[in-house]
Amino acid sequence: MRRMWVTRFAPSPTGYLHLGHVASAMAGWKYARPDGQWLVRMEDIDPQRCKPFYADALLEDLAWLGLRSDGPVLYQSARMAHYAHTVQTLTEMGVMYPCFCTRSDILRDNADMFSAPHAAPDGSLLYPGTCRHMAPAQRQDWLAAGRPHVLRLDMGKAVLLASTQKKEPLHYHDLQRGRVICQPELFGDVVLARRDVPASYHLCVTHDDAAQGITLVTRGDDLRPATDLHCLLQALMDWPTPHYAFHALLCGADGKRLAKRDGAKAVRAMRDAGMSPEAVRAAAGFEA
Repeated sequence: MRRMWVTRFAPSPTGYLHLGHVASAMAGWKYARPDGQWLVRMEDIDPQRCKPFYADALLEDLAWLGLRSDGPVLYQSARMAHYAHTVQTLTEMGVMYPCFCTRSDILRDNADMFSAPHAAPDGSLLYPGTCRHMAPAQRQDWLAAGRPHVLRLDMGKAVLLASTQKKEPLHYHDLQRGRVICQPELFGDVVLARRDVPASYHLCVTHDDAAQGITLVTRGDDLRPATDLHCLLQALMDWPTPHYAFHALLCGADGKRLAKRDGAKAVRAMRDAGMSPEAVRAAAGFEA
């Protein structure tokens, strides 16, 4: 019997819809059809890069392709209070701490600890835990003085707490690979609340997958490592862990991933050139 999946497409509105987006959107769409739900979420927590104009354009181009959300479109920018509540909950659990380090501080401390800069599985610089060891009195003084800081997850404490709560190895189910054991500790003490935005991508996406009742997350292979971290947050917050399905990234003739920053062709430019929705979907790897 076919399972009725609830999937989602969650772009950041920083530019127009392009073929890479279409491939990602269709990956979730095909699993949701014919009896499930395909939802759209705008991951617009960055006010400097995300614009309402692009969000409207994304929805317009999706509709032209025949892709309409099966429920209300969720805008993360309207949900900051929800994310703040989750940050507060994690803080009360004792698995968060303020970090006052700048990027240059982290680069220096990382170099001091290791022979070469160490990176997390997603390519980000591994934080050496400097502020985790700060004296409580100094921490309180700097907070009281209003010193800029981010909030980091104390990975060691978080993994221990999650394993205690779950009483089994942290894992998720990959539709292609089966049961996958997670290793979130490879990410180190990740940032969950930034200076400019009160929540990070990792926290927001995990929070909203639970809030929207997502049962199957479809995502590109580049986000496979981050799934381990997301499963840790799900365990800590007692949110359900959805199933996952990963798809290959759509690449151009040069073999590089199609992305806005690399000049990927916008769907509306294809529309203006006379291409049909069926032709655009086929160009993204999905036949009509």
